[in-house]
Amino acid sequence: MPTTITPLSTVTAVHGPSPSPAEVMEIARSREASLSRLLIAYVSSGLVFMLLPGTFLGVWNLLQISGSQSAGFISPAWLQAHGHAQVFGWIGSFILGIGFYSIPKRRGTTKSTLVGAWTCWVMWTLGVALRWFANVYGWEWRPLLAVSAVLELAAFLIFFSAVSRHRPESPGNNRLALWVWVVIGASIGFLAALILNAGGTIYVALRGIGPAFPHVLDQHYLTLVAWGFLVPFVWGFSANWLPVFLGLKPTRPKLLFAALSLNFAGIILTFAGFANEATALFVIGGVLAIAALRVFEPSQKEPKTRGVHSSFPYFVRAAYGSLLLASVLGVGAAVWDHSGGIWGASRHALTVGFIAMMVLCVGQRVLPAFGGMRLLWSTRLMFASVAFLAIGCALRVPCEILAYQGYANWAWSVLPASAVVELAGITVFAMNVFGTFILEPSHFHKQSLVVPSIADSNDGTVPNS
Repeated sequence: MPTTITPLSTVTAVHGPSPSPAEVMEIARSREASLSRLLIAYVSSGLVFMLLPGTFLGVWNLLQISGSQSAGFISPAWLQAHGHAQVFGWIGSFILGIGFYSIPKRRGTTKSTLVGAWTCWVMWTLGVALRWFANVYGWEWRPLLAVSAVLELAAFLIFFSAVSRHRPESPGNNRLALWVWVVIGASIGFLAALILNAGGTIYVALRGIGPAFPHVLDQHYLTLVAWGFLVPFVWGFSANWLPVFLGLKPTRPKLLFAALSLNFAGIILTFAGFANEATALFVIGGVLAIAALRVFEPSQKEPKTRGVHSSFPYFVRAAYGSLLLASVLGVGAAVWDHSGGIWGASRHALTVGFIAMMVLCVGQRVLPAFGGMRLLWSTRLMFASVAFLAIGCALRVPCEILAYQGYANWAWSVLPASAVVELAGITVFAMNVFGTFILEPSHFHKQSLVVPSIADSNDGTVPNS
C-alpha cells in the first residue's frame, strides 16, 4: 500500500543507558501490534454494525415496503435505526479507528493515546448499540436515546482531543497537507452531526411520542450527515490516496476547497429553509470536487493494483459517477418528487453508490496493511463484493423512482432483489476483511524500523502495494 514511511525517530526518553537497537526494534514491534489490535477492534465492530443492525434491517424494511407498495407502513424509528447503524456504527467506527491508528505515529508515544482510544471504542460502540436498540424495540427509549447520544458525543470528543494534540514530527514542518484540511472540515461536520443528534434525541426523549426524529428535523439531519460529514471525508481521503492508487495527476487545491465551501453553504441554506436551492450547490460542489481530484482524467502513472483486484480503479470512478447522479437526482427531487421516490433514489446513490462503494474499494486496499501489514485475503472476493454492490445499486436507484412515483408497478418486485444483491456484496466484503484479519499472517514483525502512516507518498511503499 503506497503510504508515507515514517522512521521511528524518537523513543520515550528514560533515565539510564540508551536502549540497544534490538530493544528499540522490540518497542516498535510492540507499538505496532497494539495499534493493529486497536484498529481491528474498531473495524470489526464497524463490520458487525454494517451487517446486522444496518444492512440486514435495511433489507427487512425494504421487503416490507415492497410488500405493501408504500413506505407509510414502516416505522420511521426502524428506518432511522438502520441509517444510524450504517453511518455511525459502520463508517464512524472505521473513521475513528483509522484516525487513532495514525495519531501515535506522528507523536512519538502511544500509551496515553491507546487508553483514550480504547475508552472511546467502548463508549462509541455502546452508544450506537443503545440507539439501535431504543429505535427498534422501544423499551425505555426515552432515557436510552439520551444516554446513547451523550456517549457518542463524549467518545468523539475523546477522539477530537487526541487529534488536537497532534504535532508534526518535524518541528519545522507546520504546514498541513491539503487532504488534512479537507478532513478537518469533515470532522467539523461530524461534530455538528453529533451535536444535532444529541439535541434531537433529547428533544424527542422529552416531548416525542416515539423514538423517531420528526420528519423535518430528520431531513435536515440527513443533509448534514451526508454532505457535511460523509462526502467531505471521502473527498479528503481521496485527495490523500487516489493520486497514488490510481496514478492520477496532482489534486487542484482551490477547486477542492471551493467544493467543500459549496457543500457547507448548501447545508446552511437547507437549515435556513432553502433546501431546493441547496441541491444546486451540491451539484456544483460535486462537479468541482471531481475536477479537483481529476478522477475522470487519464492517469499519468500506472494504477497500483498489486494485492487487490485489477478492477479497483474502474469501481472508484464508478463511485464518483454515482456522486454526480445523486446530486442531479437531488435537484430533480426538489422539482418533481411527490412520494419520496426521487429523494430516496438520490440518497441511495449517494450513500451506497458513492460512500459504501468507496469504502469497499479503498477499505480493502488499506485495511490489510493497517491491520498488521497483512495481504488481502482474496482479490476475487474483493471483486465480488464491489460488483454485487454496484449491481444492486444500479437496480435500486431507477426502480425506486419508478415504483414510488407510480410510473411502473413491476419495479416494486425488483426492489427486494436489489436489496438482497447489495446485502450479498456487503456480506462478502465483511468476509474478506475478517478473513484478512484472522487467516492472513501479520508481517510487521519482519519489517525494519518503519511504520505506515495514513498520509500518502509517491515513493514510500509497504507490502501489498
